[in-house]
Amino acid sequence: MGIESEVFKGLSCYYGDIHNHCNASYGHGSPEDAFANARLQLDFASVTGHSSWPDMPKREGYMRSVVDYHTAGFKRLAEGWERFLELTERWNRPGDFVTFLSYEIHSMADGDHTALYRDPPGPMYKPATIAEFQARVVADRRCGRPSMLIPHHIAYRTGFRGINWPGFSEEASPLVEIVSMHGCSESDDAPMNYLHTMGPRNSANTMQAGLARGLHFGVCGSTDHHSAHPGSYGFGRTGAWAAGLTRADIWEALENRRTFAVTGDRMIMAFAVDGRPMGVRARLARRRRIEFRVVGGYAVDRIEILKNNRVLRRLDVAPAEPGADGKLKGKVHVEVGWGEKGVRQDWDVSLCMRGGKILDVEPRFHGVDIVDPKDSNDRDYRFTSLERDGRMVRFTTSTWGNPTVNSHAAQGVSLEIEGARDAVLDAEINGKKMSVRLPRLLEGAETEYLGGFLSGAVCFHRFVPEPEYAVEICFDDDAAGPLDFYYARVAQKNGQWGWTSPVRSET
Repeated sequence: MGIESEVFKGLSCYYGDIHNHCNASYGHGSPEDAFANARLQLDFASVTGHSSWPDMPKREGYMRSVVDYHTAGFKRLAEGWERFLELTERWNRPGDFVTFLSYEIHSMADGDHTALYRDPPGPMYKPATIAEFQARVVADRRCGRPSMLIPHHIAYRTGFRGINWPGFSEEASPLVEIVSMHGCSESDDAPMNYLHTMGPRNSANTMQAGLARGLHFGVCGSTDHHSAHPGSYGFGRTGAWAAGLTRADIWEALENRRTFAVTGDRMIMAFAVDGRPMGVRARLARRRRIEFRVVGGYAVDRIEILKNNRVLRRLDVAPAEPGADGKLKGKVHVEVGWGEKGVRQDWDVSLCMRGGKILDVEPRFHGVDIVDPKDSNDRDYRFTSLERDGRMVRFTTSTWGNPTVNSHAAQGVSLEIEGARDAVLDAEINGKKMSVRLPRLLEGAETEYLGGFLSGAVCFHRFVPEPEYAVEICFDDDAAGPLDFYYARVAQKNGQWGWTSPVRSET
């Protein structure tokens, strides 16, 4: 498509998680576990330590245990700082997997921020206020020491660790995290409600509220996971359009806000206004060309282009008929899990095609999804492997059932495949052989069980033809005012979402 070959010429789409936790401070699993898990399904990652909380509430009443575990976590990171730096450097492998160092500062008054560094920093900086840290970041950036502060779970009320938009610094914070385990902060009625003990969403603290103030920032997604599993599926990831897989290239993309946020699936999202890519603030013509293309991870339900926080254009995507040339190209998501809650089930899964080939493999693995970092368990935290050998894909992993009927904790991969209409997907799962014909999957999902009632199960999801997940929209729009802004969002039929950074007009 033109938008990718012209506006994003010379760039590729990479995926990462730049805010997540482990036992480097408070959390579970080691930094080594975290980096190993990240490399399974991400192109870049930062494992984040908890550093400080300058306006922490007094240690009294129910806050005693909260203060104690935070204080212990801050101390643990400080004592292991040099090793934390060394591990981050050791896992950085340009062209294969890129790492950045980060640590988090809590703030009741201004909201929590992740300090992200392009290059290895010196000692941790522990400010008295977020404003003090913003000034430090701006000064360092101007002296050639790039870093940034990324506000996250912004939609909590100001004073309760939500963002303070009047104190926001565009120069210190080119990105704002809008989706994570805490939920989605696009608006107060966006998907993925806030359910954490920290409270509900407040409309004045949302992404849309910040944009309505005239502030310009890009968006990112991270898991904020506390169990050494960056990229844990379904909790938030960042897509970045970069010239290559190096620190310098990924950083340039983040700094210039050529980013988008997704909940889980590796959507490719390309958005431009007047030939200017997402994240740009520029003079726009009176009549603007809006271009958007998405290559989803499953069937796209709808695309919405928003202008000044209102839906300007909506495209509903209808089911597509397979090609008439006797060949099929599309995606199949294969998941394993279910069974009784809390009962571990180990999996060894091999997949291959007859009468076709596997074009691409997208891993969709969960970690141990602990919401409260004080929660503990005796599980291990590195339990998944993935390999691809020619026509075969093999992964090993573990599941423990779904913690609630509304919490999905299956493991799996999405296969992009191409083959004859009578092609067959063969699977061997824990020694049990299964085969599913693609014509059957065109009708809908097919399930199998390892054993009897309440045993672990496998789901071969519906085969989604390419026209249902590769969708584009292009139209013209007239200016409404001097500071118009636009962004795109996508909803898939499997419940996964994506949002682009905005393009904003300037006078």
